[in-house]
Amino acid sequence: MTRVLLTGFEPFDGERTNPSWQAVRAAAAEPPAGLDLRTAELPCVFGEAARALRSAVAAHRPDVVICVGQAGGRPDVTVERVAINLDDARIPDNAGAAPIDEPVVPGGPAAYFSTLPVKACVAAVRAAGLPASVSHTAGTFVCNHVFYALAHLIATELPALRGGFVHVPYAPEQVTGRAQPSLPVETVARALREIAATAATTREDLRLPGGATH
Repeated sequence: MTRVLLTGFEPFDGERTNPSWQAVRAAAAEPPAGLDLRTAELPCVFGEAARALRSAVAAHRPDVVICVGQAGGRPDVTVERVAINLDDARIPDNAGAAPIDEPVVPGGPAAYFSTLPVKACVAAVRAAGLPASVSHTAGTFVCNHVFYALAHLIATELPALRGGFVHVPYAPEQVTGRAQPSLPVETVARALREIAATAATTREDLRLPGGATH
């Protein structure tokens, strides 16, 4: 059994729900064959989120980590390729902090690439009839903060671990009365199962064009 840790976030920015955590729980409730899916909910707080991720990795000892967050406005499931060493908050986090031009890890590299086969993951989701694409920006809010923290942990302490980040759209109940794209949580959960299965079994990524900066 390959152990995969899926993480999602608590609600933020006044929302009552966060589809990343909803979808992570739904995906883990029906794991793909051969996978042991573990879950952890992260706080939407700079610093605390990275510490919670580290604790979850230590507790579950996964082979693969897939962190998941909400990217309202995106129409599909986006597998992130790059984490950057920058906290630059457009809005305050859930503790009221809004860092500007601060590094995630002082003295750390400017960026890390995901160690997941991002294009193969996208291809698997699309083959299942679900919308997905490669993203070249995870933003500069808590999602990117966690992605970079994970990548730095892998690069400096846990080289056998593989991990990356996935952004998901709003859930339908979040966009009532708003002209914003959304996907049902169960659709996102199906996509996460495909990504987890592909990440667990695929080491070499596909050499295909693709990716957007949104």
